[in-house]
Amino acid sequence: MLNWRSAFMMPSMAMVDRVQIMQLNLPTWLTLLRIALIPVFVGVFFMPFRGANLLCSALFGLAALTDWLDGYLARRLGQTSAFGAFLDPVADKLMVAAALVLLVQAIHTPLMAVAATIIVGREIAISALREWMAQVGSHSRVAVSKIGKLKTTVQMVAVLLLLYREPLFGFPTLEVGLALMLAAAALTLWSMLHYLAAAWPVLRDG
Repeated sequence: MLNWRSAFMMPSMAMVDRVQIMQLNLPTWLTLLRIALIPVFVGVFFMPFRGANLLCSALFGLAALTDWLDGYLARRLGQTSAFGAFLDPVADKLMVAAALVLLVQAIHTPLMAVAATIIVGREIAISALREWMAQVGSHSRVAVSKIGKLKTTVQMVAVLLLLYREPLFGFPTLEVGLALMLAAAALTLWSMLHYLAAAWPVLRDG
C-alpha cells in the first residue's frame, strides 16, 4: 500500500517528467520566436507608412532564416526533442498561412487566390495524413521528400517577392513572384500526389 509520502510525490514526479520532455533549448526558442513574429508581421503589413512592405519582407525572411537555423542547431548540438519536432512544422505552417492570407487580400487576382487555396489545402490534407499514418505506425512512408523541400524553397522565395511587390532596380518582383507562386502551387500538387501514392497501400489495406 502506498503511504502518504509516495502518494504525494507521484504527481510531482510525473510533472517533472513532462517538464523534461518539453524542456526548452536554443532551437526550440528560435521556433517560438518564429511564432511570436507572426502578429508583428501581420501588424506591419497593415501599417500605412512607406517601407512597410520592405519591413514585412524582412520579417518573413527572418522567420525563414530561423526555420533553417533551428533545424541546423538541433542537429549540430544534439538538441532534438519531441516537443521541438512537433512545434517546428506548426510554426512554419502558421507563418506561411498568415502570409498567404495577407497576400490574397493585397493582390487582387484569381491566380493568387487559387495558389493560396491549393497550398493551404495541401498542408491541411498532408498534416492529417501524417497524423493518421503515425497512428498506424507507418509515418516513415510520408516523411519529407525532396519534392516537398523544393516546393518549400520556391514558395518562400515567391512569398518574399510578393510581400515586397515593387520593382527592385528594374526587377519585376510582383510578376516573378506570381510566376513562382504558381510554380509552388504546381509543386504542391505534385508533392501531395507523391505522399498519397506512398501512403496508398496503407490507406487501401487499412
